[in-house]
Amino acid sequence: MTETNIDIHKPIILKAAKGNAKAQKQLYELYAKAMFNICYRMMNNMHDAEDILQEIFCEAFKRLNSYRFESTFGAWIKRITINKCINELKRKKVTLELKEDITPDAMSDDYEDTESTTLSVEHIKHALGLLPDGYRIVFSLYMLEGYDHQEIAEIMNVSVSTSKSQLARAKKKLIEVLKAGSMQYNLN
Repeated sequence: MTETNIDIHKPIILKAAKGNAKAQKQLYELYAKAMFNICYRMMNNMHDAEDILQEIFCEAFKRLNSYRFESTFGAWIKRITINKCINELKRKKVTLELKEDITPDAMSDDYEDTESTTLSVEHIKHALGLLPDGYRIVFSLYMLEGYDHQEIAEIMNVSVSTSKSQLARAKKKLIEVLKAGSMQYNLN
C-alpha cells in the first residue's frame, strides 16, 4: 500500500519555507483568489479584504516552518484567513449580532418559496453584503466554507445553538432581501 501525499504542493511549500521568493509567489498565485473571496465575504469591503489578504500571506510565510503537512496547505491557510478576518472585525469592534435566544421561527427551514426567481450571482453577492455582520459570517462559514456548527462555535467563541440560530436567521433574512430585490429588479 502506498502512502498518499496530503499536499500536492509540498515541494513549493518547502522552498517557500526557506525564503524562496519564487516559491512564495507560486503559493500566493495558487491560493490568493480563494482567500480573497473568503476575506471579501467576511469583511464585506474590497479595500479591507485586499489589506487582510496581504497580511494573511505575510503571516503564513512567516509561519511556514510550523506547517506540518497534517492537512492540506489550502486548509491551513484558510484557517489563518478566517481567524484573521474575525480578529480584524473584533478589532474594529464590529458588533456581531450573535444572540443566544432561539425561537421556533428562527430554527425553521420551511421558507415560503412560492415564486421561482432567477437571480444573478451579483444579486446574491449584493444580498449577502446587506446581511448583518454576525449573520453574514456564520452563513459564509457554514454554507460557503463548509464548517460545521461546532467548528463555528469554537472559531466565533459562541455556543453551537447560537451558530445554528444565526444561520437560520441569516437564511431567512437573505431570502427576504432577495425577494425584495427581485421585486425591484422585475420593475426595472
